Amino acid sequence: MSGTSLDGLDIAYCYFEKKNETWSFSIEKTESIDYTPEFKEKLKNTVHIEASKLLAFHNEYGSWLGGKVKDFVDKNNIEVDFIASHGHTVFHQPEIGLTYQIGSGQHLANASGQKVICDFRTNDVALGGQGAPLVPIGDQLLFGEYDFCLNLGGISNISFENTEKRIAYDISPVNMLLNHICKKIDLDYDKGGKIAATGAINNDILDQLNALTYYQLPFPKSLGYEWFEKKVIPIIDNSEDSVKNLLHTSVHHIATQIATVIKNTQKKNAKILVTGGGAKNDFLIETLQDKVKDFAEIIIPSEEIIDFKEAMIFAFMGVLRDINEINCLKSVTGAIKDSSSGVIYYPN
Repeated sequence: MSGTSLDGLDIAYCYFEKKNETWSFSIEKTESIDYTPEFKEKLKNTVHIEASKLLAFHNEYGSWLGGKVKDFVDKNNIEVDFIASHGHTVFHQPEIGLTYQIGSGQHLANASGQKVICDFRTNDVALGGQGAPLVPIGDQLLFGEYDFCLNLGGISNISFENTEKRIAYDISPVNMLLNHICKKIDLDYDKGGKIAATGAINNDILDQLNALTYYQLPFPKSLGYEWFEKKVIPIIDNSEDSVKNLLHTSVHHIATQIATVIKNTQKKNAKILVTGGGAKNDFLIETLQDKVKDFAEIIIPSEEIIDFKEAMIFAFMGVLRDINEINCLKSVTGAIKDSSSGVIYYPN
C-alpha cells in the first residue's frame, strides 16, 4: 500500500479465515519502507510528466515494488498465496471515467516471483462508480462492531451502515494538507500536532476552506491530489500567515468537516474507530473528540492497526477477488452493480 500522503510503502503479511460466514484476520509481519526525498518528489510529480515517461515509470515502480516484497518474503522466510497491491494513485478523476494507479502488476509479479492481484479501482469506474473508497468492504466484514470507521491518511474517508447498506466517501484532505504546510519550514510533518497546537485560528482561511464546493456535494464522492492542488493549495499558499496558525486552522477545518458528517447521521453514543497516520496527531484527535463529544466517542486501536489497516484490507480485497466474491460495493462507489474487482498476474 502506498497512499496519497507519500509516507512510503507499507507491507503487511496477513492471514484470513472464514468460519460460519464470519471473517477474521491477523497481521503476522509488517514493514514500512520510507521513500527517499528524490523518489517521493518523483511520485508527487507523476501527475505532470508526459505519457511515455509515466508509462515507463509505471513499469519501473512495479519492478521496485516487486523487489521490496521479495526482500520482505526472503527476510521473514514466509510463504504467500499472492501479493495484493494497491499501487500508487496518480490520476483519480472518476467524473471522466479515469483512475490510474502506477505499479505494473506484471513487472511486480516478475520481480517478486509471486502471483499478484492489483488494479482494484479500474473496474468499478468502468461500471460507473467512483472507484473509491474501497476499504469499506473490510470495514463491514472485519470491523463491524464499530459505528464508524474513519481513516486519517492523506485524505480522510469514513464508512458506516445506513439503512442496511454500507455508505462511504472521502471527507477532506488531512495529511496531504498538513504536510504541505510543514514543507514551508522544511519539515515532513508536524509530529503529534505539536506545532499546530501552538497556533491560532485564521478565520478567513477557515471560512475559505469550509466553503469549498466539494463539501456540499452528495455522496458517492471521492478526492484526488489534482483537486487538492487546484482548490486547496492556492488558499494556503496565498496566505502570509505563520505555519503554526495555518496548521492550527487546518486541523480545525479537518475536524469540523468530519464532525459534521458524523453529526448528520444522527447516530447517538457512536463508536468511531480511527486509523491512519492522522490517528497519531494528538492535537487533531483532541480537537475532533471535542467536536463530537456530545454524540460520539473516538477509539484509537493498536499501533499495528493504525499503521497497517489499509494495507491489510487490500490484502483482504485480494482474497475476495481470488475466490470471486464481492469486494467493491455499489452502495459506496455509486457503480451500477457490486463487483469482484482486481486483475491477476502470474510471474514469468
